[in-house]
Amino acid sequence: MASPSQKSETSSSLTKNPTRKQRRKQQRQSPTPTSSNDEQTDDDTITTTSAPAFLSIREITSMATPIRLLVCSIGNPAPYTNTLHSAGHTVLSSLANSLAYPSFQKSSKYGNGMLSEGSEYTLWQSRSLMNVSGAGVSAAWRQFQKESRGEEARLVVVHDELELGVGEVKVRDGGASAKGHNGLKDIAKRLSGQKYMRVAVGIGRPESRDPNVVAGYVLRKMSGTEKSRIEGAVGRVEGELMRLKGL
Repeated sequence: MASPSQKSETSSSLTKNPTRKQRRKQQRQSPTPTSSNDEQTDDDTITTTSAPAFLSIREITSMATPIRLLVCSIGNPAPYTNTLHSAGHTVLSSLANSLAYPSFQKSSKYGNGMLSEGSEYTLWQSRSLMNVSGAGVSAAWRQFQKESRGEEARLVVVHDELELGVGEVKVRDGGASAKGHNGLKDIAKRLSGQKYMRVAVGIGRPESRDPNVVAGYVLRKMSGTEKSRIEGAVGRVEGELMRLKGL
């Protein structure tokens, strides 16, 4: 703290009229403000206002009501489990392994499908033929909603897609055209306009559009390269699921 004599000296020096040269020297010696929040007070001291603290997007979403996801894959049962048409099952099995979820178990409550539950998602695999996937998906969705107890719940269907290159991923609204995908058509019929999302996993397509050629293509076993690329899509699929979950 300054003594009375020091204060009087400072006061007297401030009353003098400095020359132009002295004013320039004082300006060069004065400190430069470091923040737009700095304020000059009457007693020539500088005070800095602290910036407000902001929450990150992840912190904000974690405070919100959690969104529960039922993630269903559709395809064909044995002996067609490793075919291109069952790419959805391949991806969901890879996702369960990636998340260290328990092995899939048959669940009568969930439409006799195969169930694997974890902290982030509830994973479900259809055990029916592709073209009649709707009954199982609808039953699993009803049970999932019942167990949600008021929490926001969403349905996601993972399926194969001829119009995408092998291993590519695209998200669409469930109300979008199913084109020639009979499994998606059956789900839309069973859900009767209920909102859901689709995650398409590309399997490529043959050059011919002949229905018999296309059927033979989707029902053939994946090659090693194709399986590797489809399993490699799991990271992108998980990223889309996180986005749908609100994270």
